[in-house]
Amino acid sequence: MTIQQRRPFGQNYAFVVVAVIFLALLASAGMRATPGVLMLPLGRAFGWSRDSISSAAAVGILLYGLMGPFAAALMQRFGIRRVLLTALAVMAVAAASSALMTQPWQLLATWGVLSGAGTGCVAVVMGATVVGRWFSTHRGLMMGLLTASTATGTLIFLPGLAAIAEYAGWRAVVLTIAAVCAALIPLALWLLPERPSEIGLRRYGASTDEPAEAGAPSGNLFALTLGTLRRATGSGTFWLLFATFFVCGFTTNGLIGTHFIALCGDHGIPEVRAAGLLAMMGIFDLVGTTASGWLTDRFDPRKLLFAYYGLRGLSLIYLPYSDFSLSSLSLFGVFYGLDWIATVPPTLRLTTDAFGERDAPVVFGWVVAGHQVGAAAAAFLAGVLRVQLGSYLTPFVIAGATGVVAAFLALRIGRRSDRGTLPALAGETA
Repeated sequence: MTIQQRRPFGQNYAFVVVAVIFLALLASAGMRATPGVLMLPLGRAFGWSRDSISSAAAVGILLYGLMGPFAAALMQRFGIRRVLLTALAVMAVAAASSALMTQPWQLLATWGVLSGAGTGCVAVVMGATVVGRWFSTHRGLMMGLLTASTATGTLIFLPGLAAIAEYAGWRAVVLTIAAVCAALIPLALWLLPERPSEIGLRRYGASTDEPAEAGAPSGNLFALTLGTLRRATGSGTFWLLFATFFVCGFTTNGLIGTHFIALCGDHGIPEVRAAGLLAMMGIFDLVGTTASGWLTDRFDPRKLLFAYYGLRGLSLIYLPYSDFSLSSLSLFGVFYGLDWIATVPPTLRLTTDAFGERDAPVVFGWVVAGHQVGAAAAAFLAGVLRVQLGSYLTPFVIAGATGVVAAFLALRIGRRSDRGTLPALAGETA
């Protein structure tokens, strides 16, 4: 017999859950952004090259993405709370132990393998699972808000971490991240119920006759994850979602998140000021991504994706040809920041419409894996091209071109021969 543990706020307790997950995603975003802050300090401290450091960052980004679908299955099997607590502990250990590193392989182990595995569980897939479990209405808005925590993580952490790196050294940076992750463990343990029924509630906005929540799936975890992938790959919709999200990763945290501070350094802009520019992008993305969730509840997500990818691609092509003055960088920051990860709510909406609520978290996990494969490719490729060519011009133009291509691919999602797998969206005629 399950004992229901009553909590305050009634049905509004769903927003307490969102707040806890928002903070966890914020810390995860800060951890993923840290290699960009560490790139120059580690180069000065140990003489490590940028391609060596960015390779470790690329491994972390890749594992972060590949963990997504398995994390979704783990959350379905063992629960969101257990997965979150374990992941936060791994993140804290990874960051703290890196303070002792003296060799590149130790950077790879901590900020590549352990960081990637931990943050991969505290990611957009967790937000999608929480929104599906706790909300019956306003899902796009809530997903936009949780996705925006990535921008907020950049906003809060990067300027502070850059200042810490400049005045106290890189070890103080990694210990700060470790402390933040560790502090969230008791908060999640205290405030995060597993599901609404555990505290005598229904999903926010649910009617009294809404069907009961489905139980945890049975069977082998890997069979569940890979079996869902096998079914999804038979749909052209999946491949279009995967391809566009690959470009999303290629043009965001893989390129800008990892190399923007180093790019600004090439033009004589100090690290703290460059981190401040990233923070400005974070402010605009907090607005843009939350607004994107609101728009996704009301408009065709394909057209939203067309606008987002097109704007992003053009802004990336513009950046290396700018004069890197305050006005030109501010212009880039505004346009780029508004859609840094505004692509997530419409992509999740299309995934849920195509594959159903039960399979959507795992399928979306595989789509997010495509995002991180793209991000890892950009992090590695930009580092190599910077070393070989002496500038970041080529990787930024390549990334911008892929953004324009993705804009047109987005319009084709659900409009090919597999149209029947994607129900007509609100306001459309089937």
